[in-house]
Amino acid sequence: MNKLVKFLSDNMIAAFIVLIVFLLIVPLPTVILDFLFIAQIGLSLIILLITMYVKETLEFSVFPTLLLVTTLMRLSLNISSTRSILTQQGYAGEVVKTFGEFVIKGNVAVGLVIFLIIVLVQFLVITKGSERVAEVSARFTLDAMPGKQMAIDADLSSGLIDEQEARVRRSKIQREASFFGAMDGASKFVKGDSIMSIVVTLINLIGGICIGLIGEGMGFSQAISTYSIATVGDGLMSQVPALLISVSTGMMVTRSTSDADINIDFTKQFLSQPRVMLIAGIALLCTIAIGFPPVQVILFAGLLFAGSYLLTRKPKKSPELALAEGDGAPKEEITSEAAYYRNIDNLYGLLNVDPIRIEFGYSLIPLVDEASGGSFLDRVVMFRKQYAQEMGMIVPTVQLTDSGTINPNQYAICLKGEEVARGDILVDHYLGLAPSEAEDVVEGIDTIEPAFGIKAKWISEDKKVKAELLGYTLIDPTSVIVTHFSEVIKAHAYELLNRGEINNMLENLKKTNPAIVKDTIPNPIAIGDLQKVLAKLLQEGVPIRDLETILETLGDYGVKIKDTDMLTEYVRQSLKRAISRRFSEAGQMKVLSLDASVESMIMGAVKKLDSGSYLALDQQSIQKIVAGTTQQIDKIKDLVQVPIVLTSPIVRVYFKKLIDQFYPNVVVLSFNEIDTQVVVQALGTISV
Repeated sequence: MNKLVKFLSDNMIAAFIVLIVFLLIVPLPTVILDFLFIAQIGLSLIILLITMYVKETLEFSVFPTLLLVTTLMRLSLNISSTRSILTQQGYAGEVVKTFGEFVIKGNVAVGLVIFLIIVLVQFLVITKGSERVAEVSARFTLDAMPGKQMAIDADLSSGLIDEQEARVRRSKIQREASFFGAMDGASKFVKGDSIMSIVVTLINLIGGICIGLIGEGMGFSQAISTYSIATVGDGLMSQVPALLISVSTGMMVTRSTSDADINIDFTKQFLSQPRVMLIAGIALLCTIAIGFPPVQVILFAGLLFAGSYLLTRKPKKSPELALAEGDGAPKEEITSEAAYYRNIDNLYGLLNVDPIRIEFGYSLIPLVDEASGGSFLDRVVMFRKQYAQEMGMIVPTVQLTDSGTINPNQYAICLKGEEVARGDILVDHYLGLAPSEAEDVVEGIDTIEPAFGIKAKWISEDKKVKAELLGYTLIDPTSVIVTHFSEVIKAHAYELLNRGEINNMLENLKKTNPAIVKDTIPNPIAIGDLQKVLAKLLQEGVPIRDLETILETLGDYGVKIKDTDMLTEYVRQSLKRAISRRFSEAGQMKVLSLDASVESMIMGAVKKLDSGSYLALDQQSIQKIVAGTTQQIDKIKDLVQVPIVLTSPIVRVYFKKLIDQFYPNVVVLSFNEIDTQVVVQALGTISV
């Protein structure tokens, strides 16, 4: 039984379409024809209501196919009813008869005129408008696809989204393009259906009169009366559902993406300006002077005045009672600056330093303000999520403020109260990256991409399409700021890792493994030493998400070793899988190796103290090592994006400290930090 039900549910639509095709050939009893006419109206109403309640077009992506099916159903029923009209003396069921008699009211001319008006309204107004909107929407959706794809790639490369979300977004873009392309073609079905209904109406009327006069022996007036009722009834039975479907088509192609259905949008936006109702009511009262009926005018104007009054009296939030972010209490009303700072607690508030603050010039405020449609805050939240998943650290809350000390088109990124980066933004432009310097032919304002220091151009909106066709990568202003912000955080994350956050991480680990925290903290590893180790890992881009493994390693070696540099090296070796995954590509790692003579030179200059060790290398030797490193990096700069130097475990930390002064972006790994499954390819050797 269950298999039968599943079979019927899986093949119900296919069977329905086959049944519609059979209606073109098989004569139907009028009882069944009445049922199908009623079902057709019900289905059309359902489709119309669905289009009113969906929030975006892709929620009803089957609509173009449904449009074809309903059009075919109407044509099939039209043919069946025409067959009945011409063979049963104008009788095609009670539904057709009721429609015809109700509209005509004994006057054939009036009935035909009303039917013609309905057909022309559908054909010339609704269908033609929907067809044009669908055509334009399809064209603009296809034109916007490359830009949307590039925006997704930019978000993916900057870490704002993961690969799965990128695939979902790309799929949505492709579905949107397919939907509007299908709507552009499907709207032609409705247009053809309108033309066909006029043809069928003429056939029913002229053919019916001829059959009535010749075949049935009716008089002329009787033939016109009989077949005009059937013709108008049949025409209306096809045009009323067609009109509903045409309106549904218009709803779908004119519907913009929203967080609410059309009812809420209409109510919210239509009633947002009470002053408009007042002006409209006054204007209506003036029409009494030119002869409009005063009772009806005064009644409707009174409704407008009442609506305007009620909307104006809606309670609004007082600025003094606006809530502070993250606080449920009203802000204190300030009478004067001196009175405010008489409270010593308010003075202590001046000493607080925000971990992260971004200052914006006033021209950039619309990018941040959610009320103006800005999405910057949401993008920052998604970056914090991505960074937590990737690196295992929670980025502190970001404070967003406007500033009058910077230029209107600038923004500044501050860490712990001090500015570390700044950039310029043109709000109404796109940042364009040319495929190559030789292909940089689009006019624009020359600039430098702030996150990576790449040559770029600010390209205006009118040159966007040309730039996309020439292969430019276009980045919107919000993405430029978010990308720059994410790179700054990645470079300075180790500075933001304070002891409060360390405690939060330990409390989180206690939920799953309290024993490891109890056995390691604070003895043999103090909170301060753990902070130093984690900060050193973050400084070199090593994830600290596996805190359990980190604590186990520190617990094993922390009893005898107190040098945090050496403890960090042992932790790195325990995290070799995470390090290998982060710095390899497709299971391969392209590296520069360090010559044995250079390693011996470095180890010979290491000085050990009770508190740790340091590198005491003479200036000439440093210059030789840096020159050799520079020579090899220049050779491979076109092959790898980030140079990786492979050394022995005992040398790694000292070489990293030495080379950081000249090449801070060079990754230095030891042999013990490479997973055995990674294939290492040596591109050169650093020697002196």
